[in-house]
Amino acid sequence: MMKENEAWTLLFIADIIGKPGLEIVARLLPGLRQQYQPDLVIANGENAAEGKGITAALAKQYLELGIDVITGGNHTWENPEVFKIWQKDEALSSRVLRPANYPPPNPGRGYTLVDIEEGVKAAVINLQGRTYLYTIDCPFRTADEILRRIDRQASVVIVDFHAEATAEKMALAWHLDGRVSAVIGTHTHVPTADEQILPGGTAYLTDLGMTGPFDSVIGMKKETAIKRFMRGVPMRFEVASGNVRLCGALIRISKETMKAVSIERLFLQ
Repeated sequence: MMKENEAWTLLFIADIIGKPGLEIVARLLPGLRQQYQPDLVIANGENAAEGKGITAALAKQYLELGIDVITGGNHTWENPEVFKIWQKDEALSSRVLRPANYPPPNPGRGYTLVDIEEGVKAAVINLQGRTYLYTIDCPFRTADEILRRIDRQASVVIVDFHAEATAEKMALAWHLDGRVSAVIGTHTHVPTADEQILPGGTAYLTDLGMTGPFDSVIGMKKETAIKRFMRGVPMRFEVASGNVRLCGALIRISKETMKAVSIERLFLQ
């Protein structure tokens, strides 16, 4: 059995949905930090602002709660306040990511390097899939380019792959197996039960799920979602409120091999 001090512990919190998601993170994260003492805490925040995008004020709240890096996705762009983070707030700009494979000249950054202990850095890379989503730049080639760019700068590399298709997520994980510490899927808001360590030592999970109300349709009021499907016309979604859960994963990375040794799903209330 590997001892705690022989591995880094990473906590990845699933897509935080609006105010209910923020409230459960504020309530549970202090206990999780005390229990597991993570060296790095990541959270997907593309749904922070009532389900669409993130603001500087919310990003600051996340960081004050103990989240180190905030990743994004296709909804990141839907709140114009996000642009202020990258254009005006130097303190936040390196901690709030958007998918790296959006083409230039979009603002923001798609990866960052953070300290996890003295002299040791972790890289967090944010990518977005193309199947059933926007036809942006290739996430596979973008990942390869970033890994070349940060070669030997980071001991741990975590990828948030924000994608719709299960097959695309799995394919990227196999493509990166042995070259990154973990490939963790986000976007669908439905937690999957396929956590595993691939042969090259990369931890993988198809989708973390969401941190928010499960008495809902992927976090939104179910009544509106039902009407939208039945009537076939656009309707304004609102964040639901019932049965709020925190989804996430704990990943342990060997300090000797830099490979993942375990991954454990979280589903808490």
